[in-house]
Amino acid sequence: MSLRPKWQTQTSLVLVLLFLLGSGFLTTSLLSYYASRDSIRNSIINTELPLTSDTVYSEIQKDLVRPTLISSMMARDTFLRDWVLAGEQDTGQVTRYLREVQEHYGAFTSFFVSDRSSTYYQAKGVLKQVRPDATRDIWYYRVRDMAEPYEINVDVDLANADILTIFINYKVLDYDGNFIGATGVGLAVDTVVKLIDDYQQRYERSVYFVDTTGRITLTGTHGGPQGARVGDRLADIPGLDNLMEKLPTPQSGQFEYQQQGREHFLNVRYIPELEWYLFVDKQDKALAGIRQGLYINLLLCLLVTLIVLVLVSLVFRRYRQRIAALATIDSLTELPNRRGFDILAEQAMQEAQRDSSPLCAVMLDLDHFKQVNDRHGHLTGDDVLRRFADRLRAKLRQSDILCRWGGEEFILLLKNTALHTAHELAEKLRQHCADQRYPVGGETLQVTVSLGLSQYQAGESLHTLLGRTDRALYRAKQAGRNRVCEEH
Repeated sequence: MSLRPKWQTQTSLVLVLLFLLGSGFLTTSLLSYYASRDSIRNSIINTELPLTSDTVYSEIQKDLVRPTLISSMMARDTFLRDWVLAGEQDTGQVTRYLREVQEHYGAFTSFFVSDRSSTYYQAKGVLKQVRPDATRDIWYYRVRDMAEPYEINVDVDLANADILTIFINYKVLDYDGNFIGATGVGLAVDTVVKLIDDYQQRYERSVYFVDTTGRITLTGTHGGPQGARVGDRLADIPGLDNLMEKLPTPQSGQFEYQQQGREHFLNVRYIPELEWYLFVDKQDKALAGIRQGLYINLLLCLLVTLIVLVLVSLVFRRYRQRIAALATIDSLTELPNRRGFDILAEQAMQEAQRDSSPLCAVMLDLDHFKQVNDRHGHLTGDDVLRRFADRLRAKLRQSDILCRWGGEEFILLLKNTALHTAHELAEKLRQHCADQRYPVGGETLQVTVSLGLSQYQAGESLHTLLGRTDRALYRAKQAGRNRVCEEH
């Protein structure tokens, strides 16, 4: 069975590592993102928006309660009732009374409408006569016929250039409980608008009011959602077009919608005094920050993954080179081993054939080396072999190739060297080896070598060349060792 190529194995390992790192980083980042997102969403929906809505509602109630109390006091004021029952003789008296109420309590407007004379009195004087068939007087006849003592109504103020005003209309009864007119004060809508602007700036969220038909009735200075103005309908605003279907009158609650790819959270509160909905709208800027953090985190994870992959690739390459070196280098002598020799010999033979240059092979075998191992041990033998290889390598040219063939055998390739020159060099090496001494314990060892020599012939294989060289070495041993023999 064939083994997979190394590059396929390395690619598989890199892909597995990439999958593990990527899935780990992605899972961690997404879990962190969704946990943060849910936490922020819960905080916005269950805490921030309701608190803002409660605060705005309480402020509105505060601004409405005070005018309601003022209107209640006016309706029970004995002066006003006595003046009406006395026949409304002096118009200046009620005018001064209304002006005093308006200035003292800081109301935007104050009024009294007499049921007996149908006269509309205001702080500036008599405004007009109310009529049942006048559209702008419907409010008065509604107040006269209602069972409740007062109502809060949003309408334009005739006495102040038709400015939109929140009126508290209070029924005035005589001492026997009979209806004699309607009185009250008005709160300028601009005051509520300033309040809305203040809260929008302070809490960074949109605040606006919508009536039960889905029409925007009151916004801040810069408008409502997506710049919508008073009178616009929610049905015409993208993202809010189906919201009224979820708001059967009256209802409050939490809602969400998408607008231009951004999520919005709504807290809706029904205000029965106005019959309006209070909308507190917050865009998910915090969630946008969380998403941006997710993208940055994923980018960092990608960079870390790429760095890890580069480092792993470098480690793979380094270890592959090391393993390749270990596979071709003899660990004892640090010379190329038989596998390394095969590679170097093939290259040398190709060069010799290409350049038509001579190439000779020399096999060296240490004479009677088994006796060294038997008498002094294999560790001593290994030390002798190591020093022998070092001394032999020192006597060779830079271009010569020396390898350990196995055991106490070495092989030498002499490039650009003819046979007779190779024989002379081999003889010098034999003599050099015979002259060397190796101190071992209290003894001094002499190691001689037998050498077989042959010249590469064009077209022959490495196996053939080594076979002829080995035969020459065999003849040198048979001839008594410590000599050089050639094989033609």
